[in-house]
Amino acid sequence: MSAYACSGSCVRATDHSLYGATVVLDWLLSEALPPPGMSRQQALYRSLRDAILTRRLAAGTRLPSTRQLAASLGIARNTVLFAYEQLVAEGCLLAGRHGTRVADLPVSAMPVRPAAPPDGPGLSARAAFALERETTGELSNLPFCPGLPDLGAFPFRAWRACLERAWREAGWRQLAYARDGGEPLLREALAEHLASVRGFAVTPQQVIITAGMQSGLELCARLLADPAQIAWVENPGYPAARTALGLAGLNLHDVGVDDEGLAPSAEDWACHPPRLIMVTPSHQYPTGRVMSLARRLALLQHARGAGAWIIEDDYDSEFRRDGAALPALYGLQFDAPVVYAGTFSKTMYPGLRIAYLVVPMAIAETFVRAAGQATRPGQGIEQMALADFIRRGHYTRHLRQMRTHYARRQAALRTALARHPGPELRITGGAAGLHLVLWLPPALPDQEVVRRALALGLGPRPLSDYARSPSSCNGLVLGYGTLAEDMADGAVRRLRAVMQ
Repeated sequence: MSAYACSGSCVRATDHSLYGATVVLDWLLSEALPPPGMSRQQALYRSLRDAILTRRLAAGTRLPSTRQLAASLGIARNTVLFAYEQLVAEGCLLAGRHGTRVADLPVSAMPVRPAAPPDGPGLSARAAFALERETTGELSNLPFCPGLPDLGAFPFRAWRACLERAWREAGWRQLAYARDGGEPLLREALAEHLASVRGFAVTPQQVIITAGMQSGLELCARLLADPAQIAWVENPGYPAARTALGLAGLNLHDVGVDDEGLAPSAEDWACHPPRLIMVTPSHQYPTGRVMSLARRLALLQHARGAGAWIIEDDYDSEFRRDGAALPALYGLQFDAPVVYAGTFSKTMYPGLRIAYLVVPMAIAETFVRAAGQATRPGQGIEQMALADFIRRGHYTRHLRQMRTHYARRQAALRTALARHPGPELRITGGAAGLHLVLWLPPALPDQEVVRRALALGLGPRPLSDYARSPSSCNGLVLGYGTLAEDMADGAVRRLRAVMQ
């Protein structure tokens, strides 16, 4: 139950009085802050909805005005507006000249959650696999939350202008499903961009737009392998990749990571020959290691011998800081069995939900047709706007500014970690991307450290969450994309207090 959940007897409807409102305030004010990872908007919305659906707030109860409730709870009025508007849209509340009242719904009083799960066939084995690791929830409003860019530094004006131009130039085609493979203008712009920044000699026909990275990985898993074939995944590695490949019916084999990236042994190749190899060579996720050139060449050679495809997830090489980036696996050899995957979730914003694949010419046409049939792509307007954003130089300019921006934030975090007393801890990562890894000694289990950190308003992720064998990894993944420089010192002070 959320931290705002009410308790006690139901609130009785009164004749246009604020008795119900007073009771609402009483139980809201009597509770603590929202649970870690849940925004105040969501906590307030869920608590009010639960109270209405369980008859704790009876039909006809008049609620406080948004201004009154916001002032009483010490929160922004927009937070209350969000909850009220969502509940009105769902039919739980009625808004009128005499205020906001609880609607008369055909529900009876019952517990917010059933005492036992309902009878039914249950989840499939694949779905159960996908949910086997508990997530930390929505922690985007907390310091150290990894994987998020600084949305406050996003070039809203330039992007809005591109969207407005896209709408002015849009026709029926952009309002229907997008063309197979994506909008031609975006595929052309990306081919030119990748030629400039990654040295790829690719045609627009080899670039395939997908609805996010996860969609692209699922497409690769279904087109490049058959169910029950072996897919290698990094350990520790990207949980969403494990989920995508597992849900496609592939048998996952975990391969360890060392200081040079993915480190398969002779036994891995002999006893677990892969059909797919999922790898993040430019900035291993989450450890931050960079795969050496020798290791890259060896991986290509062995993959050819095994008849395997490599999926190269280049999720944040745009924010590289330690010199020039090593060549991508895709561009190392002309006919390499590599599919290159990129995303705009960190360079633009996560809600854009646009990613892309770059595939060898030999399979490009098949991929384009299959992508159209499997996903029914959309976002034609956004794809046109993104193409315009790239062509006008806004994207390159934004990347250049954000590289400097994130370099300052990482430096501030490292300085704060060195300044405050505490156990000496090893730090890895930082050559690129938006996070560092703080390795912990066995005496500080990362799951417990994170649990206590959440209570202090911090959102690091336990490194063990990324590992198949949690005991093999003990550390904290510290995101600094949303950590302002003047916040780093205070956040680290709280984190050090947790570890003491």
